[in-house]
Amino acid sequence: MARKDPILAFPFKVTISTESIDASTGFFKSVGGLSSETEVVEYAEGGVNDSTHKLVGRVKWKNIVLKRGMCGKELMKWRDTWMQPSGAKTRRSGTIEQLSADGKTVLAKWTFSEGWPAKWEIGELDASKSEFVTETLEICHEGLKCEINI
Repeated sequence: MARKDPILAFPFKVTISTESIDASTGFFKSVGGLSSETEVVEYAEGGVNDSTHKLVGRVKWKNIVLKRGMCGKELMKWRDTWMQPSGAKTRRSGTIEQLSADGKTVLAKWTFSEGWPAKWEIGELDASKSEFVTETLEICHEGLKCEINI
């Protein structure tokens, strides 16, 4: 029986389907928010049986949080179109692919749908540090599908 090692966190690729974001945008420092949660609806039974039933509620998706060293204006440009009253507010789909250590094989893939840029932010500018300027983009979406290929 072959040993299964855990997947390494660092080799991943992000793709967002939009004309203004090209292939070079996919190099991110970190990706967060790949999760979902189902609400628990408590229903109190009346009468002599005084227990509470826990029912399945709605599914909630966390915002996907992308961080990278600032190297272009594509993410800010996408966000700016959503801030304009007459801007083209087109929602996008995208994928986050977890790659093998050599970067050649997709081990897991998360696909989000109906995404839009809810927040864009620049990290702290500090003259006493010698690090990259970091930009963060939060993508609000309506669903996340996961495929695991290990």
